[in-house]
Amino acid sequence: MEKDFKSGFISIIGRPNVGKSTFINQAIGQKISIISDKPQTTRNKIQCIYTDDDTQMVFIDTPGIHKPKHRLGDHLVRVAKSTLNEVEAILFMIDASEGYGRGDQFIIDLLKTVDSPVFLIINKVDLIHPDELFPLIDTYKEKIDFEEIIPISALNGNNVTYLLNELKNYLPTGPKYYDEDMVTDHPERFIMSELIREKVLHMTREEVPHSIAIVIENVEERKSKAMYIQAVIIAERESQKGILIGKRGSMLKEIGKEARKDIENLLGTKVFLELWVKVQKDWRNKERYLNQYGYSKE
Repeated sequence: MEKDFKSGFISIIGRPNVGKSTFINQAIGQKISIISDKPQTTRNKIQCIYTDDDTQMVFIDTPGIHKPKHRLGDHLVRVAKSTLNEVEAILFMIDASEGYGRGDQFIIDLLKTVDSPVFLIINKVDLIHPDELFPLIDTYKEKIDFEEIIPISALNGNNVTYLLNELKNYLPTGPKYYDEDMVTDHPERFIMSELIREKVLHMTREEVPHSIAIVIENVEERKSKAMYIQAVIIAERESQKGILIGKRGSMLKEIGKEARKDIENLLGTKVFLELWVKVQKDWRNKERYLNQYGYSKE
């Protein structure tokens, strides 16, 4: 290990849909976290790894903090809270176009109880007039003492490099926790399931919100070097199953086609993706199914 190599863990927290996953993908330069305009898209602590010549930052993308409505919701909030005391720095991300909201106060109250330095990251500044930025900063400065306040546009990449450079100042001398070519510690199966779930969220809009889970049943390499993947979309109701399948299977075919493209980019090889839909009533409130689908307690 080089003498002056720095490394550490950084948590990203914020209300749902403020752009945490978009920032992660921009910083890493690769699609790891799924993106949707629906809240609560992120369900697991996604560990993404940024490595350059003298630094390694491990980003933990937490589920958006919200008031839980079921056991899955309880799990999401528990995961987000648990990351706050494990890290060298916390990025509290807000949506500039939405401004201060009650959900932010809940997070601020949490942040007052931790010792890690907290950065206020004002995302989506491209959606507001520059004159609106300073009153927004003043509103948040009154609530808590931030280490730094940095406006960015994660989507356009504005100020993202500056933020990464600033974070380096807060990292201790440390080891490379991961090989430099690794961008996430999640297995490929997890990323595959997330890419499929993203397509479901995009294509079904409001009809099938967050009551779905994706289970990768089988992955095998064929003689042609192509990957053959079988996956199940778990829905909560029969009516959702109909929507997911679509007329003569049209929706399921479209979901599969778009997900296959992303999985091929991930794996760098040709992919055959077989999808089917299964109904598991009220799975989000049943511990057995939460564990089975990858949402086990920390």
